[in-house]
Amino acid sequence: MALAFPQTYMNDSGRSVALLVRRFGIEDLARLVVVHDELDLPVGKVQVKLGGGLAGHNGLRSIKAHLHDDGFARVRIGIGKPPGGKERGADHVLSRVGKRERTELDVSVAIAADVVEHILVEGVLDAQNRFNG
Repeated sequence: MALAFPQTYMNDSGRSVALLVRRFGIEDLARLVVVHDELDLPVGKVQVKLGGGLAGHNGLRSIKAHLHDDGFARVRIGIGKPPGGKERGADHVLSRVGKRERTELDVSVAIAADVVEHILVEGVLDAQNRFNG
């Protein structure tokens, strides 16, 4: 078991993840858990997903490109959509978070940590059933 925080830019996080997978000999990508921000979820909502689409997330795109697979588990932390739509997503992700949203995000990060622990003990499917309500 390992916890890693890539030191690359988010758009190139696949490089770090691929090295981690190789170093720890992870063959079943469902055992790899990626925690990331998600524009398609309301601020503070936490959701578990196994595989699936990339929703325009460049970090996930990089991971899929380096692993040649998208079957990894995801803990998605909602940051909400920007007022101007997805075209302004990068600006939204990089902008300063307001006080109210900061509080919601602090709580969701703590929940996401609990979700990761749950995945490690009970598995992804059980975590989906428990936390995706």
